Amino acid sequence: MKPSPQELIQQLREIDANSHPYDIAELLLDLRDYDEKTYLEELAKIPQELQAQVMIELPRHCHEEIVEHFSADELAGLTNTLDTDDAAELIRNIEDVDEDIAEEVLQSLPHKDRQNLEALISYEENEAGAYMQTELFSAFIDEQVGESILRLKRLKAQKELDSVYQVYVITRENDFLGSIPLEDLILLGPNVSYSKLVQESINTVCVNALDDIHDVVEVASNYDMGVIPVVDISGKLLGRITSDDIYDIIEDRATGQLYNLAGVNDEAEQEESLFHIGKHRAFWLGINLFTAIVASAVIGLFDATLQSLVALAILMPIVASMGGNAGTQTLTVTVRQMALGEINTKDAKRTIKKEVYLSLINGMIFAVVMGVIAWAWFSIPMLGVVIAASMVINLISAGFFGSLIPLVLQKADIDPAVGSSVLLTTFTDIVGFFSFLGLATIILL
Repeated sequence: MKPSPQELIQQLREIDANSHPYDIAELLLDLRDYDEKTYLEELAKIPQELQAQVMIELPRHCHEEIVEHFSADELAGLTNTLDTDDAAELIRNIEDVDEDIAEEVLQSLPHKDRQNLEALISYEENEAGAYMQTELFSAFIDEQVGESILRLKRLKAQKELDSVYQVYVITRENDFLGSIPLEDLILLGPNVSYSKLVQESINTVCVNALDDIHDVVEVASNYDMGVIPVVDISGKLLGRITSDDIYDIIEDRATGQLYNLAGVNDEAEQEESLFHIGKHRAFWLGINLFTAIVASAVIGLFDATLQSLVALAILMPIVASMGGNAGTQTLTVTVRQMALGEINTKDAKRTIKKEVYLSLINGMIFAVVMGVIAWAWFSIPMLGVVIAASMVINLISAGFFGSLIPLVLQKADIDPAVGSSVLLTTFTDIVGFFSFLGLATIILL
């Protein structure tokens, strides 16, 4: 049972410094369902060190209310409590609501912080730099471990660093040389030099600030890295991308692919306006309607055949349904493997051949099953032959087009997930109806 507003307010009053921002955000969203004004009032009462982190956890559509409720100076104060990656995200969200207020917030920040955030928000949304956190623990190549550990203690005491897992070794000119797990330093004496460590063992994997963020996720996965250092084109260390951002990107990408395969815009679905959501859904429904009309036109070519044998109208949906489902299986597997980097356009021939063979095997199996059923059902032996042959043809086309369509879309620099299912349904319906009714016209009439 959902808590009452009074119970939610009581739980919010009981939060402390150990409460997680996500849990607080969930309580606020439940309260928002009851009363938007009370929800904003309770958000304003949260301790400042938690308030900004809670705002980051709230859905993007809530930020418009937040911008209207808090002044630019208050938002600037909250921004200062966040790590740079989260602060940049908050500024971007404010900018989406009102660019003038976002500029006011930036101008209210100290000069150094403002410059830092302006550099981060200048990156494109798909670039690694947009997700970068500039707070990190670095050590000079000519420095000793003991000196760097003392500096780390000071930074931690001043709460300037958190979630430190690596030390990034750099030159005095800030050139990135590699990273060393913090746990390795614990096993070493304070007088050991980083120059010696670099010679023995160091991880040199890093990403460029201009790299596509999805490529960064692949690097993190391939090298089992929870935190990835970011450099500029000259190899200078700029910051790091932390595990929380990597997990969010993976989740967003998976969600986006799932929505796109269904012809749904993932960003539009986050809107509260039913008009905006409906508009984006209607676009692909409109395309689907057009393709359905095309498929119906194919059926219309064989109206005389259908009138002469009613059994064809009964069996026809089976052929289309089997082709559609087989094609969806192929499409889903192909798009997912492409997203994971397991296949690309260079593997097109091998991928298509594999899916066609799989479809042929399944087509032969179910063709025999459906052929026998049709024969027994209508006592027409050749009707079983017609539907069996049509099913083989349609399942082969489903495997072919299910793998070809996303590969062609990728080649054309179009997201393979977007609209693939609509195009696939068109092909499988047309091939299924045409082959079934065409064979029936030749063999049965």
